[in-house]
Amino acid sequence: MYSVIEEYITYIRYELNRSTHTVSAYKTDIEEFFAWLRCIKNVTDIELKQITARDIRRWMVELSEQNISPRSVRRKLQALRSLFVWAAKRGYIENDPARKIALPKFESRLPEWVRPEVLEGIIDGNSDDSSVQLDLRTIRDKLIIQCFYETGIRSEELITLRDADVDVARAEIKVLGKRNKQRIIPIGPLLLEALTQYREMRNKSTGRSETFFVLDSGEQLYPMYVYRVVRQVLSEAGQPGKSPHKLRHSFASAMLNGGAEINSVKDLLGHASLAATQVYTHVTVNELKENYKQAHPRADKERRKI
Repeated sequence: MYSVIEEYITYIRYELNRSTHTVSAYKTDIEEFFAWLRCIKNVTDIELKQITARDIRRWMVELSEQNISPRSVRRKLQALRSLFVWAAKRGYIENDPARKIALPKFESRLPEWVRPEVLEGIIDGNSDDSSVQLDLRTIRDKLIIQCFYETGIRSEELITLRDADVDVARAEIKVLGKRNKQRIIPIGPLLLEALTQYREMRNKSTGRSETFFVLDSGEQLYPMYVYRVVRQVLSEAGQPGKSPHKLRHSFASAMLNGGAEINSVKDLLGHASLAATQVYTHVTVNELKENYKQAHPRADKERRKI
């Protein structure tokens, strides 16, 4: 069985070009299901063709009873669905047991984001203070925040960003996104200056690098490092519990609030469809409502009875 699972994981990693995060999540979810199934059936191995829709529904029920959120249960079922669709095409099974199982519904949540004034305070703080000692780590960590907020880049895209793809002359960066799709993101003069400053210091400290962002040792960044930097910096600014993806949300919200056309934001984010970008319009509407309530003298007043 594990050989079939590994074959499927290899397929989504190299043929579908799924992200490292997606591949890892799908592998974990699928292996978790098979471990559970072997346990309840008291067997050491089980074949794909032996699995029934009843098995999958029973697993979903147990997940729900463990207070696993509907969103997580949905993701786990999607992993199984993908596996069985692939297995049917390869001839490993005749019938797909997950095909008719409905995905759990969940209440959609608006994306969390960080207000522009908070991020601008982080990015611009101490920039004019000559007494502050600027080393490679300090410049790099602040630049990570700045890149997320000013480009909407994904965490994995930032980590794998190549030095050659940061084009100072053209004031743009070339990003390799999901499914190996490339996109061009323009960069403003302040970010351009910060990227140039970092590159010069990096070359002096660790030498030239194929990857743009590196650790003090000269090695490529890794996901947990980026995650910790964002969490720490935002916590110190009074925004605890925020992840790198929240800064991507902040970029999208800032663009739409500033009047950007939604299709342009879609292209900058690298979304495959407009539906993924439209959620940010709800954030924009909520922001407008809050501004209206705070600014208009009659917005919060109750109607007076005659």
